[in-house]
Amino acid sequence: MGPGTALAIRHVPFEDLGSFASPLRERGFAVAYRDAGLDDLGARDLLDADLLIVLGGPIGVYEARDYPFLKGEIAMVERRLKAGRPVLGLCLGAQIMAKALGARVYKGKRKELGWSPLELTDAGRKSALAELGPRTAALHWHGDTFDLPREAELLASTRLYANQAFAWRRHALGLQFHIETTVHGLERWFVGHALEIASTRGVDLGKLRRETRRLGPRLEERGPRVLKAWLDGLGL
Repeated sequence: MGPGTALAIRHVPFEDLGSFASPLRERGFAVAYRDAGLDDLGARDLLDADLLIVLGGPIGVYEARDYPFLKGEIAMVERRLKAGRPVLGLCLGAQIMAKALGARVYKGKRKELGWSPLELTDAGRKSALAELGPRTAALHWHGDTFDLPREAELLASTRLYANQAFAWRRHALGLQFHIETTVHGLERWFVGHALEIASTRGVDLGKLRRETRRLGPRLEERGPRVLKAWLDGLGL
């Protein structure tokens, strides 16, 4: 018997589980996606899944008027968190978790788009994020940020954004950055986010691609280690 079902909420098709998909299946999880805007994000199977992963996307948590599915998604994440069910949030997913825990989510002073290392807190160095090691750069692709939820433990920061990762109790991990991406898969991001890349000051696609080829392979190797360590801590 494997650990059960892992469901991932996907907001755009190309922002998927990436390097996380294989280790989840290797552990025996039955992995499936639910697509925001198409599938019912308040469905019982999302609440009952053994693991929920909320992926990234190019919208803001505060845009529920334009994207009504966000209300149901936030409410479902809140229910899981209160029920002690494991939740992992990546970028938008972490912001949704923060909102579900009562914290404020809002636009940052500037976009953080590209590769840079993290500064782990003392708690972060004792967490699954320690598996990244001191030389691993993460991929940052966001313009929003959040206040640290009550009872949450800050795990990582960057120069531009203090709240980059948090743990909430034992079963919830929110990461503002991306450690699930692959070098090959990011080519789809470069197409899908072409307008954002072109309109963000200081971001050059050629440089972004070169840094992806240079820094991405290490993240592909280290990112799944973080996932495995976190799952180990949950007994999954």
